[in-house]
Amino acid sequence: MAVVRDLRVLLRFPGFRRLLTVRLLSQSADGVFQVALASYVVFSPEQETSPAAIASAMAVLLLPYSLLGPFAGVLLDRWQRRQVLLYGNLLRAVLALGTAALVLTSMPLWLFYLAALSVTAVNRFVLAGLSAALPRVVDGERLVVANSLSPTAGTLAATAGGGVAFLIRIPAPEGAGSDAAVVVAGAVIYLLGALAALRIGRELLGPDSSAPHPRMATAVADTARGLVAGLRHLARRRRAAQSLASMALLRFCYGALTVMVLMLCRYAWDGGRIGGMALLGLAVAVSGLGFFAAAVLTPWAVRRAGRFGWIAVCAAATAVLVPALALPFSPLPTLCAAFVVGMATQGSKIATDTIVQSSVDDDYRGRVFSLYDMLFNVAFVGAAGAAALMLPPDGRSAALVATVTALYATVAAAMFHVKRGDGHPAERDGMVTPVRPTTS
Repeated sequence: MAVVRDLRVLLRFPGFRRLLTVRLLSQSADGVFQVALASYVVFSPEQETSPAAIASAMAVLLLPYSLLGPFAGVLLDRWQRRQVLLYGNLLRAVLALGTAALVLTSMPLWLFYLAALSVTAVNRFVLAGLSAALPRVVDGERLVVANSLSPTAGTLAATAGGGVAFLIRIPAPEGAGSDAAVVVAGAVIYLLGALAALRIGRELLGPDSSAPHPRMATAVADTARGLVAGLRHLARRRRAAQSLASMALLRFCYGALTVMVLMLCRYAWDGGRIGGMALLGLAVAVSGLGFFAAAVLTPWAVRRAGRFGWIAVCAAATAVLVPALALPFSPLPTLCAAFVVGMATQGSKIATDTIVQSSVDDDYRGRVFSLYDMLFNVAFVGAAGAAALMLPPDGRSAALVATVTALYATVAAAMFHVKRGDGHPAERDGMVTPVRPTTS
């Protein structure tokens, strides 16, 4: 009820309503495009899907966020943000249409990746522009609430967009034409996002054109030096560094298991393209339910076990349940494992977010979270690469399950040791109310 009340208050701001509309359309189009990418790379009969191909697709989707993210602000402080939202969505619509044309011509896979990389690279600027514009459309008193609700709404929109893509794709006949139709649907939604941006005043979202800016080369160099300074500061904050290391390992496990499930859906469960995509969609939905279960459970769990204790519990639970559920390599137990892994990963992330926020000095917090974002995505891509080396074509790999189980157990032992070293959670573990979670 508190969330509904907060949203009602925010929607009284016309600028926030319009900015939120752009976000919802943009991120729903992202969901459509990402499902189209997965469909073409993983389930297309024309492609010989392999773990290496899946790892390449994940790198295309995630590395632009990691590499461009910290530097996007340099340009966003120079360009009008309304124009970034307008032209960014227009450009993505054009690029998506070009990608659809390439799908119809059965182009080489590397060319498809190049087109997809172009779309996701522009996406980094659009998302950063949406976040940077929020202080211009709500007052300071409600900015924290807006920063919590707006990205969460965007994540839900991306999930809904993925659902729309499945609805378009599943009943369609086999062939490249159906993949292209999904991409075209994404292009149309990108275009709607651009049109929605036109309803926002050109100057409303900033930046202030009268503010002095350093030269571009100087700004980029300052950003790079800031990241190095953030890394040095993180090295002096042992508890924050330990929580980030544990989160990177848990994200690695999540990524490796994701690739395994993709290969199981494609080959081992013999559902054909339609059945395989339906099972994949169900696995994503079940994992998402685990994310939301973590959002509900984590505040209660942290009050009782402490943040490091909760990370230890999450890792220990997955260390026990993942091999029991995943080793049969059957759909139903694996879907149960997806729920457990989703809940444990998101629960640990919520705790890690709060540890970093409370342990890092305010002057360094933005830079440390930029490093956190990079580490989060690089761990996922690295996991896909490692899975590509370990997985057989059908995805049934006891060695991979044993590896992630060992990593989960290692994180559980390490975090339990840290918790014991900190004493009672209410004394040394910084008992503050956890931040509202993001779903990543």
